[in-house]
Amino acid sequence: MTAAPGPTHVVRIEYCVRCRWLPRAAWLAQEVLTTFEADLAEVALVPGTGGVFRVTVDGEQVWDRADQGFPEPSPIKRLIRDRVAPGRSLGHSEA
Repeated sequence: MTAAPGPTHVVRIEYCVRCRWLPRAAWLAQEVLTTFEADLAEVALVPGTGGVFRVTVDGEQVWDRADQGFPEPSPIKRLIRDRVAPGRSLGHSEA
């Protein structure tokens, strides 16, 4: 008997260490993990420099602070949901 494959989706949150954005990245990672714990194989915090704050899902960039500012959890959750669990309701995050 073969076990069913687990989730394979990976979210990466790259943040600027010089800007001290680790707490913001960790908070966003916690929000993502709380919402998608059964849908994700990994949420990675990736140290960077140069003012970077970027979110990718399965290698596809979904948010870049340079173009879009700092993300709130709701828009990030919708972007992730659209890629890993389309059609799933996010409850109050849908508004």
